[in-house]
Amino acid sequence: MTEKLLINGDTLTVDEAYAVAAERLRVSLAPKARERMLRTRAVVDDIVRSNAVVYGVTTGFGKLSEVAIPPDKLAQLQVNVVRSHAAGVGDRLPEREVRAMMLLRANVIAKGYSGARPELVDLILEMLNGDVYPPIPEQGSVGASGDLAPLAHLALSLIGEGTLIKGDREDSAAKLLREIGAKPVVLAPKEGITLINGTQAHTAVALIALVHARALWRTAHVAGAMSLEALLGTPVAFDERIHDARGQKGQSRSAALLRDLLADSELRESHRHGDPRVQDPYALRCMPQVHGPVLDALDFIDEAVSRELNAATDNPLVFENGETLSGGNFHGLTVAMALDFLAIVLTHMATMAERRIDRLVHPDLNQGLPAFLSPDPGVNSGFMMAQVTAAALASECKVLSHPASVDTIPTDGSKEDVVPMAMGAAWKARRVLRNLENILAIELMCGAQAIDFRAPLRPGQGVRTAHQRVRAIVPRLEGDRVLSGDISALRNAVSEMRFADIGTVT
Repeated sequence: MTEKLLINGDTLTVDEAYAVAAERLRVSLAPKARERMLRTRAVVDDIVRSNAVVYGVTTGFGKLSEVAIPPDKLAQLQVNVVRSHAAGVGDRLPEREVRAMMLLRANVIAKGYSGARPELVDLILEMLNGDVYPPIPEQGSVGASGDLAPLAHLALSLIGEGTLIKGDREDSAAKLLREIGAKPVVLAPKEGITLINGTQAHTAVALIALVHARALWRTAHVAGAMSLEALLGTPVAFDERIHDARGQKGQSRSAALLRDLLADSELRESHRHGDPRVQDPYALRCMPQVHGPVLDALDFIDEAVSRELNAATDNPLVFENGETLSGGNFHGLTVAMALDFLAIVLTHMATMAERRIDRLVHPDLNQGLPAFLSPDPGVNSGFMMAQVTAAALASECKVLSHPASVDTIPTDGSKEDVVPMAMGAAWKARRVLRNLENILAIELMCGAQAIDFRAPLRPGQGVRTAHQRVRAIVPRLEGDRVLSGDISALRNAVSEMRFADIGTVT
């Protein structure tokens, strides 16, 4: 890969960060950012030489901030804060999220307000470019003073302690750093706290989830359009005039995408006249009114996350004029609330999709399709249990959409007395997103089966494309078979965004 991203602490975007995390785009530090870092590092060096009292430089941390540290202990102070804060537990963050976290931490330090040497950023970028990353436990952060435990596990690898992962291999950090031609750093004053103070763990989860949530928004329209066609629904509810009359931006875009997916449908023409039904159920008719607000929410979340990518979240902040200011930019409520909002809006799409699945398989509601979409219902159960699985996942989403960020518990001897529980919000949002991927996979599987039963009539152009893609992954159900493999294969395709590019409306 020859293309390289330059980071400077100010201009990183969600798409660029995702490309580094998921597509292994290479990264380097912009020269102007390096110069800015050297200027604020000189401020920290002056503080140390003058033995001034500055939090985290010549004092302890948190509740211990009133303990002055003698000059001969300053180096040990920074190593100790890394070791003592590496107290995470639980499952490890996926590689993409760790790579995103590494990039975001490097970008924030590159901003220059941390007072750290460029060598810290250089080493993080060497690790990213060398495709090595540390194991990061996902539990142990309350989101303030930043994601201390996850970031401490990253910092541990930078000083050559703990382990690193490269591909399927996990080995000592010192050894793998040598293999990629890198050396551990020896932390200078303030650099330990610089590495662990910030919101980059939960923001990393948020940016990965956001990119996939946007793809799921489009996939939900594809699956919903397929269900509507199979159930002989009407696109009248998506008429542009209806949505212009309300004036909600996301709703109008949702309706436009549905009109595009349903264009040139023979199935629609087959029941345009003589259909006694006046209106479809909400799960079909109100897709724009539900999917639309989801898009509006994603735009809001995108703005919050995008700002945080380039936010100075260290403490204290170091300024070029020689001042250091201690504050609370490490408090993660901004992204914690965005993550809670993400879980809520994805749950709305999950519940809508599950209701459409139920209508596809329900013999009393599916407009003459075979019971549970089986060619031979009775001896065969068809997709009966697929709907049950979708129901279980949708119900779990409702539980997980209770906001984490409204909770708090005092930590650090009540010095950190109000915290946002941002990592809790992050893993909940990720879980809801995975549930939605599975639910949409089930809807696509059931929708394609139902479309098969409507042959030789053909659905709209977008639905036709989606049907072909489903059939390239799983065959039509002729008799009962184990469905978990089919669902998993389609879920992988959904996660890989292979249904998100259908339709011309953007």
